[in-house]
Amino acid sequence: MPVEASLLEILACPACHAPLRDESAAQTPELVCDGNGCGLAYPIRDGIPVLLVDEARRPA
Repeated sequence: MPVEASLLEILACPACHAPLRDESAAQTPELVCDGNGCGLAYPIRDGIPVLLVDEARRPA
């Protein structure tokens, strides 16, 4: 289930404040930071983005 475009426009990465990219079509739905050097991936659980740095997946 994709995140609504209007919500995605106002969300930002809690760590670096860069925009987030919706990767909800992937096997594990998440919002991925587009910031240089950050790249944290925040999970989407039951259609709700979990924007906690402690819950984010670090880039490989």
